[in-house]
This record gives sequence, structure tokens and C-alpha cells, in this order.
Amino acid sequence: MATKPSSLQQQGLPPVDLPPQPSPLRKMILVASIAAGVQFGWALQLSLLTPYVQLLGIPHTWAAFIWLCGPISGLLVQPTVGYYSDRCTSRFGRRRPFIAAGTGLVAVAVFLIGFAADLGHAFGDRTDKTTKPRAVGVFVIGFWILDVANNMLQGPCRALLADLAAESASKTRTANAFFSFFMAVGNVLGYAAGAYRHLYKVFPFTLTKACDLYCANLKSCFFISIALLVSLTTIALSCIREKPFVPPPEEGKIVNGSGGGLITKMRVAVPFFGELFGALRELPRSMWILLMVTCLNWIAWFPFLLFDTDWMGKEVYGGQVGQGSAYERGVHVGALGLMLNSVVLGLMSLAVGPLARGVGGVKRLWGIVNLILAVCLVMTVLITKEAEHHRREATARAGGPDESPYLPSGIKIGALSLFAVLGIPLAITYSIPFALASIFSAASGSGQGLSLGVLNLAIVVPQMFVSVTSGPWDALFGGGNLPAFVVGAVAATASSILSFTMLPSPPADVKIDATGVGGH
Repeated sequence: MATKPSSLQQQGLPPVDLPPQPSPLRKMILVASIAAGVQFGWALQLSLLTPYVQLLGIPHTWAAFIWLCGPISGLLVQPTVGYYSDRCTSRFGRRRPFIAAGTGLVAVAVFLIGFAADLGHAFGDRTDKTTKPRAVGVFVIGFWILDVANNMLQGPCRALLADLAAESASKTRTANAFFSFFMAVGNVLGYAAGAYRHLYKVFPFTLTKACDLYCANLKSCFFISIALLVSLTTIALSCIREKPFVPPPEEGKIVNGSGGGLITKMRVAVPFFGELFGALRELPRSMWILLMVTCLNWIAWFPFLLFDTDWMGKEVYGGQVGQGSAYERGVHVGALGLMLNSVVLGLMSLAVGPLARGVGGVKRLWGIVNLILAVCLVMTVLITKEAEHHRREATARAGGPDESPYLPSGIKIGALSLFAVLGIPLAITYSIPFALASIFSAASGSGQGLSLGVLNLAIVVPQMFVSVTSGPWDALFGGGNLPAFVVGAVAATASSILSFTMLPSPPADVKIDATGVGGH
């Protein structure tokens, strides 16, 4: 029996595809777990690499410029990767090839960073010199590659989560919450590995003439990092199957041909940067406000994320790099604080949904936690002043400079508590902005990859600003990290006000018709 043609077929029009259905939660969790491998390496960077580059001979003022690698690569790489992943026609899917390539680049970068001292020595660096220029060169190359690779991984991972959520707002928020949770897991593992001083015994070959115990431990941590990332990525990409993307041959507009028949209007290709700038011009108001809130949020966050352990070593414990044990002791206590921060971050990530409902929506939750961030950054000044007061009293009692790394338990508990409390706003920073970007972009018909790349501009531009200005700004007030922290507190307050007053509330749930979503 012949099937009666549909009304669309009778008119010569193609059938309309049904909207895609959200994937099972277990698949989203598998993809989100890749964040643990990425963040393991990132935690090592935050806790160990700033002291490491100073041991290679780079002064503190220039260490901030080393961290420009991440923002610059994010500025260029993530929008580019997002654009091309939206249009990738590989038989393996749109996102999976970029995730696999990023994992391979991470392995190359980790080798260069971990073996920078050894390669520098092989190329002619002398171990008795303070500055090792060849090792620094190898390190910087590896660091740039690592940041490019991380951007190749994180952008497509979040875009793949949005694909799997199929434009469901609730599923998108859940997927990003799990991504944030696994970031916390990676942080805990990374900080724990970085704090363990005898890890090099697991890989005894890492200890060489050019690479001391600190360097050997760093190498060992990176070996574990790449093993974790490769394992998680392999499992996720093996279990997730993407449908190959077929570019639409037409814009969807039907026009009359010269002979009276119906023809389709062909899609006109637009160069990448033209489409990127076009996307910025055509952003809806909701996305512009989201970009402003995110930008101010990261101006607040980046000084602390960059110099948190350095603040503990210098301001709280009163040490100097390479002089005595106070600085090293402060850095290790700071690493413990970062681990506590990650535990709170993980727990908070799983509670984002209930908390948002409890306070009346995600915009209010984001505004509240930005106020918490501002208060915590102001508290760094009070903790520093208390530590300085203790050292002055200790010096007066001793009749001379007190070189002991001892710190009263009250000040130490206060500093560690501050690290822990900061895990609350950090969980929101790692989840809500990305979920809102996916929801707003789906509603406006933008591709997920490009939209998340545009959001990344609001993250990397303030990072570049902070990296360039924090050193001179701190020096203007006599050095140290507190001036940048105070600016961060002001930015966090402004971000909170914008979130409360201007940021639109997303719907409880939304399903965007597949024909209105770019690339889906």
C-alpha cells in the first residue's frame, strides 16, 4: 500500500527534521569527566609553575607576563576552534577530532615543560647560573602549546555537552554543573599531587643533574596528569558517537526560478573573522550583559588565581623566593588551601541547581556569590596586616629579624578558611556563565562552538589586562599582591550589581527547534 505523501512533499519541500532529543545523563558525565584530566594539569600550573619559573631565573615581575600565554591563546584559539568545530564534516563528528587533537598537544607540551631544565642543560645551560635562558625558552614554548591545547579541549568539550543536551536549558545547566564538579576533582588530585614531596620516587629517572627534587616532582606530576587525561578522553570518545555534520545546501529560503520552478538560494560562505565580528555585532542584549558580567568577574578572579600561593609565601609568611624556608612553607600551605578550595568547589557544583531555586534564580545566585568574592578579596588585606603585626611583635621579642616560618594558628586557619570559602563563588564562575551562553545562543540561533568562543573573549581579555598591569600596579604601591586583590574586590562588586540589576533570567527550560539552531 502506497504511503500518502505529506503536504511538504506535495509542495516539493524537504521534510522538517524533528528536534534532537537530549542524550542520557551518563554520556554527559563521560564527556564532563575530561575536565578532571584538563584541570589536573591546570592545578599544577597554578600551584607550582609560578615558583618554578622563578627558580629558572625569571623574576616575579616578568612571571606575570609568562601567564599571558593563556589569555592570548584563548583569545585566538577558542573562537577559531569553536567556529570550525561548528562546521567540521569529519566522519568522527564535529567535536571529537578537536578533543583528540588537543589531548595529543597536551602530551607534547607536558614533555617540553617537564624536561625544560634537562633540555636547557643539554643545549648549554650551566647549573651554577641563576638564570637558565635555554630552559626558559623551552618552558615558554611548552607553556604556549599547553595553553593552546587546553583551549582546543575545553571549548569543544563544553560545546559537545551543549550538543548532547539538545538545547534543553535544564540539561545544559546539569551538564555544566558536572563539568564544574569534575574540574574540582581534577583540582583536588592536582593540588594533592603537587603537595606530595616524594612523588619523584615513583619515577626515579626524573631526578637528574639539571633537575632537582622540586623539578623532579613537577615532572612526575605531569606524567600522572597526561595518563589521567588520555585515559578519560579515550573512554569518553570511545563511548560517545557524534552524527557527522552535513552542511545545509541552502539558507532555507525558497525563491522562484526564471522558468517558474522553485529553486533554493545557496548559502554564501563568510570568512571566519567576518563571521566572528558579525556575531559580535548581532549579539542579543542578553549576551552583551552576560559578557560584561563575566568580564568584571574575571578581572576580580585572575589576580588571586595567579598569585594566591605567592601571596601566602610573601605577604602571609613574610618569605622571599630562594631565601630561607618561609616562602616555601607559605607556598605549601597555599597549596593545601587550594585543595580545600577544590573540595568546596566540587560540593558546590552539585548544589548549584537547588541553591539557584532557593534564592530565586541563577542571576541572583551569581550576584550573591560575587559579593562573597569581593568580601574574601578584602579579607586578604586584613589577614596580611595581622601576619605583619605578628612578625613585628616576634622581631621585637627576639631583638632582631625573626626568620622562623612559624605562623599563629589563628592567622593560618583564617587564610585556609578564605581559600575554602572562595570555592563557593568559583563553582558558579565555572558553570553558570557557560550554561547561560549556551541557552542564550540557542535562543538566538547561534552555533554553540562560536558562541562559547565569544564568551571566552570576556574571560581572556581581562586576563590579558591583569597580566600586563598587575606587576606595574603592584609596584606603584610598593610591591606585593594586595593592590591587585583590592582592584579585584571592586570588580567583583560591580559584577554583582550588574548580575542583580541587568542580567536576564533564563527560562526554567527551553527547547529550541532544530531548524533555528546554527549547525545543529
